Amino acid sequence: MIDLRPFESLGRFDNDWLAARYHFSFANYFDPARSGVGPLLVWNDDTIQPQRGFDLHGHRDMEIITYVRNGAISHRDHLGNEGRTEAGDVQVMSAGKGIMHAEFNLEDEPTQIYQIWIRPEVAGVAPRWDARSFPKSGRAGELVALASGRKGHEEALPIHADAAVLGATLAKGQSVEHRLGSDRQAYLVAALGTVTVADAEGDSVTLGPRDGAVLSATEGLTVTAEEDAEIVLADVRA
Repeated sequence: MIDLRPFESLGRFDNDWLAARYHFSFANYFDPARSGVGPLLVWNDDTIQPQRGFDLHGHRDMEIITYVRNGAISHRDHLGNEGRTEAGDVQVMSAGKGIMHAEFNLEDEPTQIYQIWIRPEVAGVAPRWDARSFPKSGRAGELVALASGRKGHEEALPIHADAAVLGATLAKGQSVEHRLGSDRQAYLVAALGTVTVADAEGDSVTLGPRDGAVLSATEGLTVTAEEDAEIVLADVRA
């Protein structure tokens, strides 16, 4: 089964420095039909203006994955971690028993990020932060695990969850497959370009840029690029 979430239908928040679009219920946006996908609770599409960002604030017991689409995001936290994550790369913050952090766009152009929050399997772990480069050339034509708590994904940034966030770049006409199984479900977003998504049962939908889709009750999916495209997929428990 495929449930399309067009970009125009997403929740939204706008001020002078942030344009946020919410794939799931978040902050003051609530839709009972869009309250996450299993342990995947948040998928925010944020555009942050230059020299602005999120001031120091706290989280606990959440795996927070930041996928940078354009520009760069600069991180600092109370543990002493500091880093700058560029477009195409990923940072992971395991909030654990508690972490205070700030995220700023210190560039001269707007930064676009996906903020993806996944509920961990265990609470109260030691908080940590890490970032890693994932060149788009290394994801050409295949889904690569970017952040994962699943076996076989040792090259990914680790998270405390039975989940994985994967990314791929596809040339026009190129396809990629991903197996799910009856005990798994997925959320797929077309970060760039237009793609057709088909499940194992023969249903299909077309995703335009920044559209999302829930895939459930299926053994797997196939994504085909209608034009050069970039996709991000979260594979989680059903």
